[in-house]
Amino acid sequence: MKATHNGWYVLYVKSRYERKVYDALQSLSIESFLPMVKEERKWSDRKKMVEKPLFPSYVFVNINSSLDFYKALAVNGACMYIRFGMEYAKISEQEISKIDLLMGKKYITNIEVSTMLPKIGDLMEITYGPLSGLNCKIIKVNNEHKIIVQIESLQQNITATVPSSYLFNKLTA
Repeated sequence: MKATHNGWYVLYVKSRYERKVYDALQSLSIESFLPMVKEERKWSDRKKMVEKPLFPSYVFVNINSSLDFYKALAVNGACMYIRFGMEYAKISEQEISKIDLLMGKKYITNIEVSTMLPKIGDLMEITYGPLSGLNCKIIKVNNEHKIIVQIESLQQNITATVPSSYLFNKLTA
């Protein structure tokens, strides 16, 4: 491993171990972040709201030393740090803050995560709300404007429904 620098890294964990790994990291006093979303699940006899990770099998870990790096990796359920080539996936503090703000806002609904690249559409910039300043592409699904915000360091997309008044068309500017 190359020398770790302080910052947020992406820890890949076993399927359905996200909460267990997060709790274990907290008990080791290692700062971690696990964004959760509520989803309605339907069974034949009932409906129930359940929490699930926004990014399945990922837990974000704030590394302050090489010791923290290896202690987090030694937690039961942790598999490896996500890498792109020879570099570990590192998330900026700003991106962590924006995801955290997104999770706490009630006017943004229907949050989905996708690893597929956005379809061809209008290039927009969000000018209001917790995601202001981020670029996005627009798609239409069931007459709802869905904003796809690509978080580059994760190489994944967040799809969220937000009011169209929060958008600025970068192509017409």
